[in-house]
Amino acid sequence: MERDEREALHAKRPFLETRCRVLRLIRAFFESEGFLEIQTPLLTAAPAPEVHIRPIPADLGRFLSTSPELHMKRLLAAGFEKIFQITMAFRAGERGKLHHPEFTILEWYRSGANYKYLQQDCQNLVRFTSRAIAPKSGLHFRGARLDFEGRWERCSVRGALKKFAGWDPGPDPDQDRFDLDMVQKVEKNLGFPVPCILEDYPRSQAALARIKPADPEVAERFELFWAGIEIANGFSELTDPEEQRTRFQSAIARKQQMEGINYPLPCAFLASLQHLGPCAGIAFGVDRFVMLLSDAESIDDVVAFGPED
Repeated sequence: MERDEREALHAKRPFLETRCRVLRLIRAFFESEGFLEIQTPLLTAAPAPEVHIRPIPADLGRFLSTSPELHMKRLLAAGFEKIFQITMAFRAGERGKLHHPEFTILEWYRSGANYKYLQQDCQNLVRFTSRAIAPKSGLHFRGARLDFEGRWERCSVRGALKKFAGWDPGPDPDQDRFDLDMVQKVEKNLGFPVPCILEDYPRSQAALARIKPADPEVAERFELFWAGIEIANGFSELTDPEEQRTRFQSAIARKQQMEGINYPLPCAFLASLQHLGPCAGIAFGVDRFVMLLSDAESIDDVVAFGPED
C-alpha cells in the first residue's frame, strides 16, 4: 500500500466513525418502532423497469439490484406489516459528488399506510439521528446552518416549479424541461435550513406510485431535500396489477429505444400485487445522509473506497 493511499484512507476515519454511528442509530430507531429488519437478494432476474435507472448486468442473465423494492413489497403481500432494510444498490452510469454506481440504501415499508406516514417517519428518523450526532455548535453543511428541530417545509412540485422556474407542469410535462428545471432551478433551493418535503409529483412521474384520488393529475409521491440535496424518495404504492403491468411495459419499450436492451418483466412481483393491500414505501440515501451529518464535501469521503479504488 502506497503512503498516499494510507494517508487518504486515514483522513476518512472521522467520516467513517460518523457513518458507523448513523447505521447503529438507524437500526435502533426502526427496532424501537417495531419494524422487522430483513435482507433480500442482491442479484435479481428482473429489476423494476424505470426509464432513468440503468441496471448493471451480472452473470447468468441476472442483474445487480437497483433497489430491494420489489422483493420487499412481495413480503408485504405475504403478510409482513412493517419492514426495513439497509443494503447495497447498484446503478450504471452514476458518478459524481453525490453519486456512486454502488451505494448504501435504506428502505422501509408499511402496510395499511400512505405517503403521509412515511413523511412523519422521515421527520422522526432525521431528528432521532441528528440529535445523537450533532455537536454542541450545531450542524453545518458547506457553510450553511442545518436545523432539524424546526418546523419542516412542505411544498408541491407544481408550487415549486411555479416559484423557481415560472411554469406549471400539469399532469404530463415535457420530460426534458421538467428534469432540467428540477435540477437546475428547484432542488438546489430546497431544505435551508430545515428539511423540505416536496410532494405530489405530476402523474407522468408516478413510477410505482399511486395516483392521488383527490387530484388525479398528481401521484402520491414525495422527495425529501435537505441543504439542496435529495435524500429520500417515497410514495403510496400502486397495488393495481394491470396498471403496474402497463407502466412497466411502457418503461421497457422506452428503455429498449434508449439503451438497446430488452429488460424482462418482473412477473413474480406483478403476480404478488393481487395480494397487496394499501401500503407505502421509501428509499433513503444513507451515504448522502452521512454527508450532511458530517459536513463531507463528497460521497467519496463517507465510504472507505470509491468506485475507482
